[in-house]
Amino acid sequence: MIKIKNILSIIVTVVVIFIIYINYDKIYDYVYNYLVPSKEIIIHDINKYQKNYEFKFISNVKDFKPENKEDVLNIFYTVLNNGWDEFTFYCPDDYKDCLEDVKTIGDDEVLLSKLNDYVSPFNSYSTYKTIYDSTGEVTLKVKHTYSYTEIERINKDIDKIISENITNDMSNYDKILVMHDYIINNTKYDTLRDKNGESKYDSERITGLLYEHYSICSGYADTMSVILDKLNIPNFRVSSTTHVWNAVYIDGEWYHLDLTWDDPVTTSGEDRITHDYFLIDNDKLEDLTSSTDEHKFSLNFYPLFK
Repeated sequence: MIKIKNILSIIVTVVVIFIIYINYDKIYDYVYNYLVPSKEIIIHDINKYQKNYEFKFISNVKDFKPENKEDVLNIFYTVLNNGWDEFTFYCPDDYKDCLEDVKTIGDDEVLLSKLNDYVSPFNSYSTYKTIYDSTGEVTLKVKHTYSYTEIERINKDIDKIISENITNDMSNYDKILVMHDYIINNTKYDTLRDKNGESKYDSERITGLLYEHYSICSGYADTMSVILDKLNIPNFRVSSTTHVWNAVYIDGEWYHLDLTWDDPVTTSGEDRITHDYFLIDNDKLEDLTSSTDEHKFSLNFYPLFK
């Protein structure tokens, strides 16, 4: 009886092996397609706020198969610049340090904040989360600074401001000057938030500047950036450890534009407007702020000013 069972077992094994052999391709396809996680990269629609300028520090990419750390950084940037809420890519098997580079970039808050400087405020993040596992799957999740409802309202009101103050016969210089003066004349610097980090105003965002007329540097810079985008003038934001302002490309050169410091806080409470930080070059910026750290920024992050 035992011998018969052994013979049957051998026959069954041989039959199974034969079936697997003649159906190998079908079985392989089934296992690969249904049991192995798909590594297909899904490309979402790009929103209309994507910037297409060449910034040197980072670049927009279309190939999401990284080969080195620079490629990974560019993927992080592209996800933001394209306005995506979530995106998944995969580390290639032959890129051994890929997950380590993903972790290094995802944990570097300073580096990620610089990516924010190069995208439209409407695509910037309030939180940027990196999720990855040992299979090499990487998912980036973005919570944006401005909601769709806020963006719709801001766009409508800024379009109205531009139409009431800008004419087509103006030079880009004059357009920037008019909008610089308009913002400062209709905004007060939020000294309360500057002192203790708390305020009753939404002054760190465009909404505080437009609708409450109080702002800190990020509100000034975001608002001006959106306006410059609408005027088709290349721009990005520049940040130090304590401050942020605008960089503007005009007449073939990049210049600094700082509305915050052109809207000085006076001891008398008097409203003033200056143009000390209006479209100035690097040397002028250093001369004006040599005694402070407010405008000290790394050329590694902003190589266009080298």
